[in-house]
Amino acid sequence: MLTFRSSSCLVALLLCLLDSSGALFLPPRQYYTRHVVSKTTTSNLISRREKRRSSTILAAADERKPWEVLRFISQSSKFVTLPPLPFAASPVKRKMGAGEIIWEAGSSNNFFNFAPLDDVVMGGASSSNIDNNTGIWTGKVTEANNGGFVGVRSTPFQGGSLSLDMTECKGIEIRFRQGNGKRFKFVVRDSTDFNGICWTTSFDAKANGSVRIPFSSQVPTVFAKTVSGSSFNVKDVVGLQFAYSKFEYDGKLNPNFEVGDFSLQIVELRTY
Repeated sequence: MLTFRSSSCLVALLLCLLDSSGALFLPPRQYYTRHVVSKTTTSNLISRREKRRSSTILAAADERKPWEVLRFISQSSKFVTLPPLPFAASPVKRKMGAGEIIWEAGSSNNFFNFAPLDDVVMGGASSSNIDNNTGIWTGKVTEANNGGFVGVRSTPFQGGSLSLDMTECKGIEIRFRQGNGKRFKFVVRDSTDFNGICWTTSFDAKANGSVRIPFSSQVPTVFAKTVSGSSFNVKDVVGLQFAYSKFEYDGKLNPNFEVGDFSLQIVELRTY
């Protein structure tokens, strides 16, 4: 039987999830349609490839698939941190030094896992999965239901009892494989709010290798729209995230994006 507290938590959880049903990396449908129409009406200024892509996007905008409500709940619920009990201890703050491993594929020392967070959260039909033992993240992106992104996000650090102080670090280095030239986003979070500010950096995974994500050049975004007036709290890092989206920032298209199958192997994350 549900107690008053558990029922309240459940209601709060559902409200939080419903509030997140706006497009995390997509603009509103009316902008989306205007963007496509404006491109097709100026066809003399764009390449044949861009015109074909615009036609594909317009057709995809009308493609409808049933919304997988259970997948939406299953994915979203992994990242919601409920309010602590009155007598619960405060989260432990771990001070990180340069060169320390944050996450490594298959390591028993990881204090979080990555889990999918795809466009199903706003009614889309794209899907992905990640194997935390190998770091291989694969899936299929579709623009059906006005979707067009997939992602993986860290579960709460040690169940929400841990945050990272990265004052002594300049940023995070990602080692990866199998990027195939696609452009991904890496997100650092300094808030446990489900729809809090995403401190975002785009990178092209051109081949097996690594990329450094400096804290100083992160772009603060909410639903892929840039925001101003915020400062990154390097003393309270509570989440990490990867995304593969057809949009980059403020409605601009990702130039290294394709619908269909994709893969990226996340090998290691470490400070520098």
